[in-house]
Amino acid sequence: MNKAILTISPDDLVCMNDHATAHYYRIDLAYARDDNLLFGERIYRPDAKLWLYKDLADITMTAALYCYETYGLHFILYDGLRTIEAQEAMTKTARVRENPHWLEPPRLLSPPGSGGHPRGMAIDIGLEDKDGTLIDMGCAFDYLAENSNPEHNPAHREYKHAKHIQNNRSKLDKSMIYGATKHQTALTPLTEEWWDYRLPSKFYNRFKPLSEADILPQQKVMKKGT
Repeated sequence: MNKAILTISPDDLVCMNDHATAHYYRIDLAYARDDNLLFGERIYRPDAKLWLYKDLADITMTAALYCYETYGLHFILYDGLRTIEAQEAMTKTARVRENPHWLEPPRLLSPPGSGGHPRGMAIDIGLEDKDGTLIDMGCAFDYLAENSNPEHNPAHREYKHAKHIQNNRSKLDKSMIYGATKHQTALTPLTEEWWDYRLPSKFYNRFKPLSEADILPQQKVMKKGT
């Protein structure tokens, strides 16, 4: 990781909950639930909200509106800002303790402070129709393959899915690309996870990752008392 020299102000973070209705998306903060697929236990506080760095927030809101108007589909936002403490808590869950190789190279989980999430510069997105039925994307959000190679990992963007699944993923990709183009901001789809979109690493690594102490009380994601 490059040396981070810039600090993200709490004012640079946008609460995505506040704009959901106007932009036709729904927030289902995965790690505020105790039935999340990856860990099976709650990481965030039950009343946590989803926060994004302003540039990515603009892209996501524009993309969600485009997706609704073009395809009649709604975004589901699963995660955004994930503080250093939240990342650390993830590494200590029972499921990760049962799978210590997830923390060894090539890592399946980012080390605390690494990546776009602890800067609010990564967003996890799914799709649903107007009736709330999940769109088939080939595998569930947060699917974690033991073999990360594209031919063995259905979450990978290069996995050879059926045409209708490829079309569904294309709708999400095109929507996010539209949002990024509209705001003249570079965007990087994470290769290994169809749901993950982030600002480029050369941009986010210029910033210090956020801890719970760096943000306002309403922006904290961890359980109360932690």
